[in-house]
Amino acid sequence: MNLARFIRRQLLSLSGVGLMLGALFFAAALTPTLIPRSYLTQGVLAGGCFAIGYFAGVLWRRLWHYLELPEPSARARSIANALAAAACLLVVIVFLWRAAEWQNSIRAVMKMAPVETAHPLKVCVIALITFVVLLVLGRLFTLLARFLAEHTRRVIPRKLANVIGVLAAGLLFWSIASNVLIRTAFNALDSSFRELDVLLEPERPQPTDPGRTGSPASLVKWQELGRMGRRFIASGPTATEISAVSGRPAQDPIRVYVGLAGGATAQARARLALEELKRQHGFDRKILIVVTPTGTGWIDPAAMDTVEYLHHGDVASVAMQYSYLNSPMSLLFQPEYGAEAARALFAEIYGYWTTLPKDGRPKLYLHGLSLGAMNSEKSAELFEMIGDPIAGALWSGAPFESRLWRSITANRNPGSPAWLPEFRDNRFVRFMNQNGPTVPADAPWGPMRVVYLQYASDAITFFAYSDAYRAPAWMSAPRGPDVSPELRWYPIVTMLQLALDMAVATNTPMGFGHVYAPEHYVDAWIAVTDVHDWSAGALAQLKEQLAAKARKTGAGTIDEDPDRGG
Repeated sequence: MNLARFIRRQLLSLSGVGLMLGALFFAAALTPTLIPRSYLTQGVLAGGCFAIGYFAGVLWRRLWHYLELPEPSARARSIANALAAAACLLVVIVFLWRAAEWQNSIRAVMKMAPVETAHPLKVCVIALITFVVLLVLGRLFTLLARFLAEHTRRVIPRKLANVIGVLAAGLLFWSIASNVLIRTAFNALDSSFRELDVLLEPERPQPTDPGRTGSPASLVKWQELGRMGRRFIASGPTATEISAVSGRPAQDPIRVYVGLAGGATAQARARLALEELKRQHGFDRKILIVVTPTGTGWIDPAAMDTVEYLHHGDVASVAMQYSYLNSPMSLLFQPEYGAEAARALFAEIYGYWTTLPKDGRPKLYLHGLSLGAMNSEKSAELFEMIGDPIAGALWSGAPFESRLWRSITANRNPGSPAWLPEFRDNRFVRFMNQNGPTVPADAPWGPMRVVYLQYASDAITFFAYSDAYRAPAWMSAPRGPDVSPELRWYPIVTMLQLALDMAVATNTPMGFGHVYAPEHYVDAWIAVTDVHDWSAGALAQLKEQLAAKARKTGAGTIDEDPDRGG
């Protein structure tokens, strides 16, 4: 009986304005963005949006009272509330009814099987649980703010005390969230990833060839490579496999990797990487690529296998681990992760490369995916390369925090879409997606070739905090080929939807979201490294074989390959 009375009292204490605004936010959260959602993620998102809408309504009412603005009569307020509540309920019902249709609009452009239902009942239950949890936290915040305000009123005016109480409570909540909860979660994740990183996989035995990184003759110990480093070194095509596809003589590609255990500092690991690359005669190859991994140290095999096939194995690549954490966590909470390591490795490699005769050294390129693309951007400074520039870079899935990417996209040529921009005369940088570039393949390049490979459905690239208050440019027509035509912008809600899309961006089929396909890397590497010795038929066969291999080995999604995306 006491419990029922308590629940009834809590329900009666809810704000009518807040519930109505929350219902509209809930409905908007059911609309599509970039990535298909499960009923679990949809429920959590809808519940969070309902809570934000509710809190906004409560804040609006309290601000109205605080400013002592005129109130409508009780009768007028009751009629208005009843009409608004009925309208909001109708909107929620209609949006729940259309939820499956909207999700299928995303699945259709990604060539996924449609769903029969969006599980509206499960979504509502999960949303209710999420809302209650957030409501409890909100009321704890209110109680704390009142407590602080009441004690402050003894020495300062009431209104000023109320403001100080809210600010102090907000500061305390933020401090607990950032310094306790987030830091604890960060440390726990870092520890778990570190323990996973040191596990030796029986399916990847230590190489015996003295020319391989991690072999007994190597300067880098096999145990210190880390899980992602061992995966990178042990995978990749052999000369025989390359020749079988190209029909021409090939070499075994050179792959150098240094894990976090390889040195106490980024500079020490970078020097070790340089010495190992020299030991394997990497500077004698035609192509040299400085690779910046993702957060966990993962390197996309779709990217590296592709370039090694295209250049018949005459490729050396060097990479260095800088973190155990996955890219989304690093990007959202510690975006500076990796910049120092990427800079250290590039400085060592580039510094030695510039001492070599220009006609006897390899062409030097940069590559990175996701967080690796952002840190790879930071690794090279334009002014140090003016006198002796590198050959170019291929950056795929560059995150929204990438400064160079943002600058180029913001200053794109008028009329070119934000999801596939054209920049000035296209001699320095070009953008590509599933359909290739918008620039003709025979258009002239400058001394450096930079290509961004990106999908319009990749929220890690196209998320922005400004989505909370204005529609992003990539939503304007024409839209990307992999973006739902049903997508609409809603204040605050769209930003939260895209934040969720970032978390699940690697759950898409290959070739969409944040899962970059080898056949698209083929076109990108051809543009960056100026490949001319493959016929159209041979390239088509290469794309088909690489795509089939990627899907056969379970590299299509994060469910098939837990390491995908780093």
